[in-house]
Amino acid sequence: MRFLLRPGVVRPPLCFHRAAIRSLSTTPRLRDDVIKSEPTKTQPKQNPMSKGKLRALLAASAKPYHNKHDNRGRPSQTNHGKGYKPRVKWDSAKGGTGRHAMFRSTVLNRFQGVLKKFSRSDVSVVGVGEEELDRQASLFTDVLEKAFAMAEKNITQRDRNPLFWNLRDAFILKDVRGLSNELQYSFQSFLIRQRFSKGLEESHKRLLDFRFPYEWFPATRTMQRTIHLHVGPTNSGKTYRALKALENSKRGVYAGPLRLLANEVYQRLLAKGLPCALMTGEEVRVPQDTDTYFTSCTVEMTPVNEPYDVAVIDEIQMIADPDRGSGWTTALLGVMAKEVHLCGEERTVKLIQSICASIGDECIVHRYERLSPLETMSEAIDEDYNRLEKGDAIVAFSRMNLHALKTTIEKHTGRRCAIIYGSLPPEVRVQQAALFNDPDNDYDFIVASDAIGMGLNLEIRRVVLDSVTKFDGNQNRLLTYPEMKQIGGRAGRYRTARQATETDTGADDGRKVGYVTTMARQDLKNVHRAFRSSVDDIEAAFITPPAAAVERFSTYFPKDTPLSFILMRIRELASVSKNFRLSIAPDKLQIADAIQDIPLTIYDRLTLCHLPVWHRAENSMAVLRALATVISESGRGDLLSIKEIPLESLDIDLKDFKGTPIDYLHKLESLHVAINQYVWLSYRFNGMFRDQALAFHVRSLVEQKLVDTLDRLDFTQFDLQSIRQNKRLMAQSQKLSRKVLGEGDLKDVEQETDDPPLDQDEHWEPHQRLDEVGATASAP
Repeated sequence: MRFLLRPGVVRPPLCFHRAAIRSLSTTPRLRDDVIKSEPTKTQPKQNPMSKGKLRALLAASAKPYHNKHDNRGRPSQTNHGKGYKPRVKWDSAKGGTGRHAMFRSTVLNRFQGVLKKFSRSDVSVVGVGEEELDRQASLFTDVLEKAFAMAEKNITQRDRNPLFWNLRDAFILKDVRGLSNELQYSFQSFLIRQRFSKGLEESHKRLLDFRFPYEWFPATRTMQRTIHLHVGPTNSGKTYRALKALENSKRGVYAGPLRLLANEVYQRLLAKGLPCALMTGEEVRVPQDTDTYFTSCTVEMTPVNEPYDVAVIDEIQMIADPDRGSGWTTALLGVMAKEVHLCGEERTVKLIQSICASIGDECIVHRYERLSPLETMSEAIDEDYNRLEKGDAIVAFSRMNLHALKTTIEKHTGRRCAIIYGSLPPEVRVQQAALFNDPDNDYDFIVASDAIGMGLNLEIRRVVLDSVTKFDGNQNRLLTYPEMKQIGGRAGRYRTARQATETDTGADDGRKVGYVTTMARQDLKNVHRAFRSSVDDIEAAFITPPAAAVERFSTYFPKDTPLSFILMRIRELASVSKNFRLSIAPDKLQIADAIQDIPLTIYDRLTLCHLPVWHRAENSMAVLRALATVISESGRGDLLSIKEIPLESLDIDLKDFKGTPIDYLHKLESLHVAINQYVWLSYRFNGMFRDQALAFHVRSLVEQKLVDTLDRLDFTQFDLQSIRQNKRLMAQSQKLSRKVLGEGDLKDVEQETDDPPLDQDEHWEPHQRLDEVGATASAP
């Protein structure tokens, strides 16, 4: 288990998930001519309800702030007193006719909000007085105006207009909250520029030269590796071929995107009599009777300082995911294997070939065709559960929806329905998959998360999408075309894990036609578009700054400088080559700010920034701070002594709970997240968090109680329809709000977010409660 400790090779800590945000609560009002624009081929006509709701949601923030200035338009230099907050005057009419006029108005309004909340600690960090801050704010407003003037001349590239590019990117990925955070950082950076000489800034840039991230793994660079790139559609046998190479080696490692897949490969290798370790962020099993064994892990846990004969890295296209892509990049560049087998989509070929050429590895591309036909159906299930057939897999995107579907399907059809999602205990998942795959029982259907799109071995005849929208940890949005193809492509299953274990042949016993459809009729056209479309090549892989570089860079700043500012400064100054992009996700910054006042080393702060945090969970920040305090004080983190972990939720039964069943469910989920955080830290600070066995026991109790509670909740077909409709409206509202940027910018940004995001079960965000939809609309 030495690879769980701090290795000598610099590598990023575990990846992190996106924070949930309140969508569209303060986005500027859309013009009528924008809302009424004709739908394009890629944008279906919007629901009239969503337009009206959107106008109501967006009206609040279009009003400019009114501030006191002198008669020359400059900020007043009078003594403002203790409660002083800087203000800046701006001309709302200036630039109001260009294609970026609405986005400009949004940015300037948001900047006023940033100034209003600027604290004294922010002022002390940048080392300026309050009146000087007011003057600098006015100068920064001029810089913003210049950035938008360049944008009106179609100068929006990252290298030529970085301020506009960063603001636009933040708004697309994180809506108005992300825009405000980006503005705050940009203004802080603008203020602090006077602290550093030009020569010192050049030193910063030399330190942050990330153009050659493969040099972070010097031991791997001494090897001559052969990269086998297996590409093709789903059900083409590419992963099967790679796993056969793994099985035939003396020692190898499998790295996949999900705990589900890591556990499946772990079970497969054990069934073949091969000793194997299982490594995920929340579970580690290591053989005790041998020092030579295989390893099956999630990609972020890939050992990069252990020699192997063969390594298999699954779903390599996720190398372009902004949140988790750096895990794939680290595995690809760092794994010490003579043969590295990458499995994924055709759109990765050019990028992987370019990376291999730059590091001197041989790249061999193996292309595969689908082994069974796949057809999109002309009719949806249309809420008629009696139209479901044996072998159907119904895909939904939250635990609540999955259990609601299971209950509803069994009630309407009189037949059994299996269920699979990531947070189910491994033994339960294996049992449920076996029940569905067995043709001789009454388990005719399965409801599953989109984890099945990542290659879970199930004998699926038809995939039914319960919805074409999902919550991705950031917002409710439409599924991307690659996501729909990947999920739908699981229909017409070629081989199951059971077959792969029982036989060594790769032949199928018949060409099984797979079918794809939807539960709701209005969603079917999106599926047809997805399967007719082509997807552009992936152009860059994501990387994160090495911990050593962050630690060294932090020495240039005062000791109390927030880590979030240091990370954003790194993002601004770092240089990367064309094959790579730097990723510093907003969640990481949010966690850094939450624990900023707790005395910790930079390394420990960075580790905590990758702690899996569910920001919407009850008491989540209090639990985070309590765990950070244990590390800060090098204390004993006994599970029962951390009062912020709500263990009392285990003693409450649903019938005795004073509140709604949904509130009760959220309490259990909050406890489950807190226990997972404790387990996660127990592998990294095992001398402090020593109650790992007790945490495992508590987690199993919580998981069982969650399953029992979800089975007891009474879901109706009307509830499911309401959930789908609300998700659809929110996704449409998100799509409309992006018009604030101007049509000319959408293509560039959409391309950056066109890759599969986090798996819903690996970093699970529950479905937004129906009673929260109204609260979101009225939130300030």
